[in-house]
Amino acid sequence: MVNKIFFCGVLYVLFTGTASAQNSIGSLKLLGSYEVPYHLQYNNTTIGGLSGIDYNPRKKEYYLISDDRSAISPARFYTAKINFSEKGIDTVYFTGVTLLQQKNGMLYPNSKQEPARTPDPEAIRYNPLQNRFVWSSEGERIVRRNDTVLENPSINIINAEGRLVDSFPIPVQLAMQAGEHGPRQNGVFEGLTFADNYKTLYVNVEEPLYDDGPRAGLRDTATWVRILKYDVAAKKLQAQYAYHPDAVPYKPVPATAFMINGLPDILYADHNHLLVMERAFSTGRLQCTIKIYLAAVSGASNIAAVASLKQHPPAQVMQKKLLLNMDDLGRYIDNVEGMTFGPLLPNGHKTLVLVADNNFNVLEKTQFFLFEVMP
Repeated sequence: MVNKIFFCGVLYVLFTGTASAQNSIGSLKLLGSYEVPYHLQYNNTTIGGLSGIDYNPRKKEYYLISDDRSAISPARFYTAKINFSEKGIDTVYFTGVTLLQQKNGMLYPNSKQEPARTPDPEAIRYNPLQNRFVWSSEGERIVRRNDTVLENPSINIINAEGRLVDSFPIPVQLAMQAGEHGPRQNGVFEGLTFADNYKTLYVNVEEPLYDDGPRAGLRDTATWVRILKYDVAAKKLQAQYAYHPDAVPYKPVPATAFMINGLPDILYADHNHLLVMERAFSTGRLQCTIKIYLAAVSGASNIAAVASLKQHPPAQVMQKKLLLNMDDLGRYIDNVEGMTFGPLLPNGHKTLVLVADNNFNVLEKTQFFLFEVMP
């Protein structure tokens, strides 16, 4: 009986979009968390860098992409099972690993072999209608006097065996450039989500393009990141929308050190709303600040033809409502980068599963968080 609820519930919520997200998602209640041991080995690969997660309700399994740039193990995604109840997560165990392949069937090179063709995987979603996956790469931008590497970000379509079969076109604003135009290094395609019964694909940029304004700082500034909307069947860009991230909440130590607030993932809620994750980090503070917003697509200006939001600010940005600030949970929160809706609980409420990327660093943690979606 529970399994039938899982199937019907997930299909109804994620595919039909008949329920209003404003009514169906009131808040998020933490049920539990789980930590994967550091440097865990699986099928001759090192588990870590888990940056994206998706759930397949038919097989009751999760897909997790690693942002390993083929440096530790070949570029890959994992299949996993997560056992949980309303009391929390019991176990997370890995059941498979799929190596990402180029069109010729060869594995991707690492940065020492071919730096301009090395992937930087960040997000993954499964399309059951085509039995294919879509995954995003941030590309590369290294600009030095004697060493320039420019690799465009990409949105890749692969078959179930991991082989590249197609890709989505990238708009001109997202092409890597040696000058301070286009995307910033390691700040491009971080999240993606299917919508409208897999007819639409949304893809988000993590940080503002150089042409769109400054990075988020300690004070609220004119900072926008782009969210792209594609027609899946035509593989055609339909629109782009501007989203305004929060200011960085904590000062770095020292004051001139690195800090960031960007968008590591998005998730389809209904025909008009996306869940948008914001992830902030400041040097000197190991913990990250993770916020999840409910953001409206309708009403936002289509900025696809705008080359520079710095010169031409958007008339209307996506409106957002805070659902969760994980700082309020009173526990250590690491570099959370992925989220997906999971199966329903026995009470009929949806679940939301988050995963944290440990950056293959012994000081960081691969964490899973389970939330109950409260109406």
